[in-house]
Amino acid sequence: MDLSSINPLLLIATMIAASMPIFFAAIGELVAEKSGVLNLGVEGMMIIGAVCGFVAAVETGSPIAGVFAAMLAGAALSLLFGLLTQLLHANQVATGLALTLFGLGLSALIGQSYAGIKPPSFPQIGFGTLSELPVIGALLFGYDALVYASAVLVVAVWWFLGRSRGGLALRAVGENQDAAHALGYRVVAIRMGAIVFGGACAGVGGAYLSLLRVPQWTEGATAGAGWIALALVVFSSWKPFRVVLGAFLFGGVTLLQLNLQAVGAEINPVYLSMAPYLVTIVALAAISGTGRGAHLGAPGSLGKPFHASG
Repeated sequence: MDLSSINPLLLIATMIAASMPIFFAAIGELVAEKSGVLNLGVEGMMIIGAVCGFVAAVETGSPIAGVFAAMLAGAALSLLFGLLTQLLHANQVATGLALTLFGLGLSALIGQSYAGIKPPSFPQIGFGTLSELPVIGALLFGYDALVYASAVLVVAVWWFLGRSRGGLALRAVGENQDAAHALGYRVVAIRMGAIVFGGACAGVGGAYLSLLRVPQWTEGATAGAGWIALALVVFSSWKPFRVVLGAFLFGGVTLLQLNLQAVGAEINPVYLSMAPYLVTIVALAAISGTGRGAHLGAPGSLGKPFHASG
């Protein structure tokens, strides 16, 4: 096994790119959960975003159109979840699981004639000579537009949740829905907005998988990424910047196991493939065992149905 063949700068850069699908899905779910909604349909929204983004990119020749189509597809599926849980008061856990199964089945149907087709290439941002700088060029100026958009997104979510009146209202609804309703907040409307935002982000995460990470459509392309995103929200204790670290951890372990296989590590490939999921479980267990406990950061009304009393 020759570890010297692994370029550390290239590894870090690819780890960042590999973390993007998980990041987008997790940051959207974080906002939804901060409003008190537990949406277990992230996997379904991601896979719908992946297939719709891929189809739109192929048919229009524009990967940008594919990203917007993925956003709309994820938002539409999340809107269905919102209608069922917030207006018809269906059980959030059962509805989220049904959403995932529906998304997986529908994506297989939509994408069956697109297998083996290569989508148009995603445009790279040109930084000129900056991208040629030693070390810094590879680490900061060699990514696609969605990576830079993710940096803007996490700052925007942090600011919205912690510094804006809208974020205060959303957090109030998530912490104590009845008190928020008594103060005049429109609980259902706020939650619907958070749900749709989460679905749009999950759709972008799916599009990143099918258009950038592995530019092709394969059935079940998300491979459990939505479930990892759900775990990362807990891992982050519902804090936006911790989502970035958690996503980077998962993406890093995924890339590391691929690099170890490439250099001929004498480890069963099955064990290496399990590594990202095992690391996630260990991280969640470690956080749960601390004095603070991840559950202490959970919104007080998370998963609770809301019935307006007046």
